[in-house]
Amino acid sequence: IVLLVVSSTLLSPSLTFKTAYAQTDSNKEIQLLFEQAHGHLLDAEYKQAITIYDDILDISQNNIQALNMKGIAYNGLQEYENSLKPFFTVLQYRPDDPTALTGMGIGFGNLGEYQESISYLEEASNQKPDSVIINNYKDIINKTIVKYPYTPTEKPARLNPEYQVIIPEWVKTGAGWWVSGDTSYKELVEAFAYLVENDIIKVPPITAYEIAKDGITLEETRRYTKSWSENLVTNEEFAANGIRHIIAKSPADIQIQFQKSQREIDQEFDSFKRYLKDITNNISKEKRYIEYSNPSNDVIKKFLRDYKQWNFEEQVKISSAKFPNPTYEVVDGTYIVTYNVFINRQPPGLPLDHTGTLENSFEFWQEQELFAEDTTVKVKFVVTDIKHEANIWVTWVVRDLGEGVLGHAHLGKGVVEVTLGDYECDGSFQLYDVDSVEYIMTHELGHSISLIHSDNQDSIMYPGYSPSYAYCLLD
Repeated sequence: IVLLVVSSTLLSPSLTFKTAYAQTDSNKEIQLLFEQAHGHLLDAEYKQAITIYDDILDISQNNIQALNMKGIAYNGLQEYENSLKPFFTVLQYRPDDPTALTGMGIGFGNLGEYQESISYLEEASNQKPDSVIINNYKDIINKTIVKYPYTPTEKPARLNPEYQVIIPEWVKTGAGWWVSGDTSYKELVEAFAYLVENDIIKVPPITAYEIAKDGITLEETRRYTKSWSENLVTNEEFAANGIRHIIAKSPADIQIQFQKSQREIDQEFDSFKRYLKDITNNISKEKRYIEYSNPSNDVIKKFLRDYKQWNFEEQVKISSAKFPNPTYEVVDGTYIVTYNVFINRQPPGLPLDHTGTLENSFEFWQEQELFAEDTTVKVKFVVTDIKHEANIWVTWVVRDLGEGVLGHAHLGKGVVEVTLGDYECDGSFQLYDVDSVEYIMTHELGHSISLIHSDNQDSIMYPGYSPSYAYCLLD
């Protein structure tokens, strides 16, 4: 078997801005501003990006996308109090926005308010249960809560309201008349409007967004109201669901003001700012230990501090000819090629187990039947701690391998390098998720056993791949 020695890399296609613009902003000027801001974001020019997001908000007040991006930019500046404010504003209008919920979880985690952090991350997980990013943050915060007990900062009453649902029993009689067809839907809505406006019915505020997204049909509303009138549904459940559906189906000429007024929204935001100030004071008083939610920055610092330990840059520059050739034996006409592999250990503090997933990459290739000149070939990997006996050296790196390059390998034997992350998501260094690193490693190991790139996009040896991130909100 001829083992060629050349250099090979895995190239990533250009990464595009994956975050969609706000649905209400078809204006070309706003789209251009978003593009300009994102250019600054990728260059870590966060203050310039924030200035442009503010310009967008001057044009389009409470633009959800601009508010979320502003929060992300402030997070890049490590100004966590400022990052929380735009995320909070988003949730005042869109309470189940997963980006804002995650941003709140990250921000509170970076202020050491871990219980508050996990409550937002749990809600974000309810919205996107399969999100790797949200689950990674939850894992970090849950571990931190166990390690570092603290006294949570007391929340203002306005941010922690306990609404008492009050619906007089006799109201069910009138609702039952509509269910049985004895009164019209308009009459039902007019009755509820009167009862709410005169504080006879007391229910939690309902945002305009919650009303707008209501997809319940009128017939479903009728069935739900029937269940409530027959005491099969509690007042609390009816307030949270049935009344909202009634509002959503209200005739155009009837307005029921269940949603928060602008004055209430402003008061709530002022309470939130006071809450953040109290948290800052408590951090100072308690000398609170804070373990930051995103470990990517710590990882890059450790790599750069001990650069040579984690990077085989000098070995990569030279030919792999000095590496010993793998051994082989023939069993029943099949060549079994054995590669001794030296594995560089992961840096301390890396939260993602790439050494463990390397076993998956080994297993993938060991299960394959390869062919060379009509000969069947199978490979076998044996881990060794003796570098000079190894045919392959494996390491995870953060150095720049070239624009868009995710990994590097000598062909046939030599060094395999796989990048752990990049600066292409939000301008700061962000770790890739475990599956992405495993994919890149499997591809590069393919080169190390003499395989070249494939034109088949379904092949592990196809040269294009877009990695996903472990902690970046924009992924």
